[in-house]
Amino acid sequence: MKRMTTVFREMLRAPGVIHAPIAYDPLSARIAESVGFRCLDIGGYALGASSCVPEPLLSLEEVAMATRRITAAVSIPVMVDGGAGYGDPLHVIRTVRELERAGAAAVHIEDQVYPKRAHYHKGVEHLISGDEMCTKIHYALRARRDPEFIIAARTDALRTDGFGEAVRRANLYAKAGADMVMLFPNTVEEARKAPVAVSAPLIFVNSEGNRLGRPIFPIGDLEAMGYKMVNDAISAITTMFKSVKDLFLRLKETGCTGMDQNVFTQVRKELEDTIGLEEYYRIEEQTVENRE
Repeated sequence: MKRMTTVFREMLRAPGVIHAPIAYDPLSARIAESVGFRCLDIGGYALGASSCVPEPLLSLEEVAMATRRITAAVSIPVMVDGGAGYGDPLHVIRTVRELERAGAAAVHIEDQVYPKRAHYHKGVEHLISGDEMCTKIHYALRARRDPEFIIAARTDALRTDGFGEAVRRANLYAKAGADMVMLFPNTVEEARKAPVAVSAPLIFVNSEGNRLGRPIFPIGDLEAMGYKMVNDAISAITTMFKSVKDLFLRLKETGCTGMDQNVFTQVRKELEDTIGLEEYYRIEEQTVENRE
């Protein structure tokens, strides 16, 4: 079997867009794989929310642990949100090595200050200089054991400093060696201009329900614009939140879930198929359940 780093690198080189939904636990990752996605991203927002903390409070060990659990559950490449690299260049080295060791095929690191601030979620960005970020990229590239492991650089300068500065930084990071670049267009016009202006494979983040008015596009439109990768940031975690909250409200108010049992018997079967329960049955039948 090919290494996942090699598989991801081949996707990067091949024609076509890479569509990667955000996973936050092994089950969400396994579901994404089961419906046909070829790649995943472990997103900081969703991972933090699933632990009831904002993303900036996640530790490297928490992210590495989630990466180990998710990569063990799927057979497709996983990119990981490495935040601001968890510190200075020395810390970036450890971040890359820990996530690579945890089974990630790629990491993206952003040009925000560390410790990252919760105000980031309100669109209040605090950035390091472009030169400081290039130093982080340099040490991230040196840190990887597998040369196929992908280092993506993210800039949040577009909101604070405008389109021109974001493009300048994106090209600077590409020149420093980043394999891919991520930025966050604020308007439809910026979204269309960015792939032309940036000289590196570009990642677009579709963020359903974002409070900043950032545009959302169908995957086909983004591919036509020239984006190489599209991440769907928070739809899985927000859908889970709404669905489970609605369920618990019904259960609290009525004492019943209100579910159609015929439907949910089938849902349970699909869940068990997804986690591979039948295979566990077969192994037990061949071993411990076969004893007199």
